[in-house]
Amino acid sequence: MEPQKFKLKEALFYEKLPNKKVRCLLCPRKCFISNNSTGFCRVRKNIEGKLYSLVHSRPCTVSIDPIEKKPLFHFLPGTKALSIATCGCNLTCSFCQNYEISQGEIFGEFISPEKVVDLAKKYEVKIIAYTYTEPTVFYEYCLDIMKLAKKENLKNVFISNGYINRDPIRKIAPYLDAVNIDVKGEEKVYSALSHASLKPVLESVLEFKKTKVWIEITSLIIPGYNDSKKWIDDLSAWIKNNLGPETPLHLSRFYPAYKLTNIEPTKISILKKLYKESKKNLKHVYLGNVFDWKYESTYCPKCENLVIRRQGYEVDFNGSKCKKCGTNIAGVF
Repeated sequence: MEPQKFKLKEALFYEKLPNKKVRCLLCPRKCFISNNSTGFCRVRKNIEGKLYSLVHSRPCTVSIDPIEKKPLFHFLPGTKALSIATCGCNLTCSFCQNYEISQGEIFGEFISPEKVVDLAKKYEVKIIAYTYTEPTVFYEYCLDIMKLAKKENLKNVFISNGYINRDPIRKIAPYLDAVNIDVKGEEKVYSALSHASLKPVLESVLEFKKTKVWIEITSLIIPGYNDSKKWIDDLSAWIKNNLGPETPLHLSRFYPAYKLTNIEPTKISILKKLYKESKKNLKHVYLGNVFDWKYESTYCPKCENLVIRRQGYEVDFNGSKCKKCGTNIAGVF
């Protein structure tokens, strides 16, 4: 590992205000930050009237995962991704699976953008995934890596909560190949569980669509919060009307975590009902955390023939066309 060489990186997307205050313009929170203070995400600090990233080149985790783990099912199926994250997040979800790094103290060892790309090449992976926490809060680090990755013909993918403003999306889009955005529920769900709002997330999804980045949507189904037929009907209809019926939707099973431990895991029977409802609007719906190949596999939207069989992270991929009728499966292959 390289020796510690931390050097604060001045943040992008902020404006200077009187009395050494700043306003961050990276995400919809638009935090007003006094001198020597951090914003909501805790990893962007005002130092003498300039905003700096505290986590540039300071990842808290680096690993190699199947792309299906993200989940991205229609983007280079069966390949591996070098996954990287720093501490911090611009949401505070009560059910966060990675709360130790999203909400905990900042830590990490120095890994330069050049080193990240070198690692991807060393381990012969095709993709770098910015994941585990929210990549928006380590935006500058992502962007520096992504520019280098593109020069090496590596792909870049975001696994995001979608809480990011329009201009940052437009700046990063030329280097971004795919994004999975977690749409958590109705407005009341965001308010109660994430201290956020649904509207900016939907706006960012539409912006990613304009930039022609491949999009997949995930919704973690939490009993009593977003497990209703109405929510799934509304979500799947919105996706159909705004992104297209070929856009994949992942409905994931909830397990108790962090501050939301008094709720039982989502019943598989409920997930299957929501799956059926979603299929009325969408061509490709998947169930996550259930480990049932019937609900993890990709079927031809025309003749319903099995095209890509999945069981957990085992993937049988033999091309993006249906062998029976020749229909192309939407996505980037």
